Amino acid sequence: MVGAFEQALLALMIFVIMLGMGASLTPRDFYLALRRPYGLAIGVISQYGFMPLIGFLLATFLVVPETIALGILIMACMPGGTTSNIFTYFSKGNLALSVLMTVTSTVTGVVLIPLVLVLYASALDLEIPRENIIVTLVLLLVPVAIGMVLRKLSANVGAVTEFFGSALALFFIVFLMVSWIPRNWQFLLETTPATYFASIGLGLFGITIGYLFARALRLHPRNARTVALETGIQNGPLAIAIIVFTFQGSEAQAIMAVPVLYSLFIVIVSTCVTLVFRRANTAAEQKIPDSLL
Repeated sequence: MVGAFEQALLALMIFVIMLGMGASLTPRDFYLALRRPYGLAIGVISQYGFMPLIGFLLATFLVVPETIALGILIMACMPGGTTSNIFTYFSKGNLALSVLMTVTSTVTGVVLIPLVLVLYASALDLEIPRENIIVTLVLLLVPVAIGMVLRKLSANVGAVTEFFGSALALFFIVFLMVSWIPRNWQFLLETTPATYFASIGLGLFGITIGYLFARALRLHPRNARTVALETGIQNGPLAIAIIVFTFQGSEAQAIMAVPVLYSLFIVIVSTCVTLVFRRANTAAEQKIPDSLL
């Protein structure tokens, strides 16, 4: 369960994370994004085409309770997280493309997240309180706007805010480990293997399909790695925040299981994938012109 203090702390962390995302942006970023509609399209297709479909298939074919299925769908429909930018950097991917895809999926998510959630939830005969989700998403855009203003007023303040936002996104995982997991240990022990499979498979399948999609488009390997990580690494803190502020009691705890487990396992999965990608950074691929950004 999540108490009142944890809800307040969670809200504060989400605010700072989104503030950091906004501080990484300038109006010029949006101008450049609009000049590269190809990159925008790839981001939208990856985040709101592949990932919700993967979540839907997992929720359909795995034998899980309705609350777990709902958690899978919510996690699958989230935008990219700032953690993906960090792993893109260490995997020697295209950081500019990573930030572009994260921002695009976050901004467009205000419209697309409720749409894809309602679509797939209806197919599974699950009820989604879309009004609450829309309100939460709109409110989360406020710190993004504030972060952009801070960046505009002072580049140094913007850089510090961006750093703390990215660092807090990783600290969020530690917060879950020391706070949520110990008090819900019995619940996790009773959780079925299918739930763990969904939590791990969502990110792993997303990264794999994202990479294959990018290679099918003949993108530069550096961009393909970026698309892969941006596709599979979702905004776990945002998913948990939506659940906490939308659902109540034991229902919220059950729905939250997949986003919490996903947030823990995606770090392990992404670390392993990053090590593989770094090994793939051959001299041959660097001869290929960068065709996307």
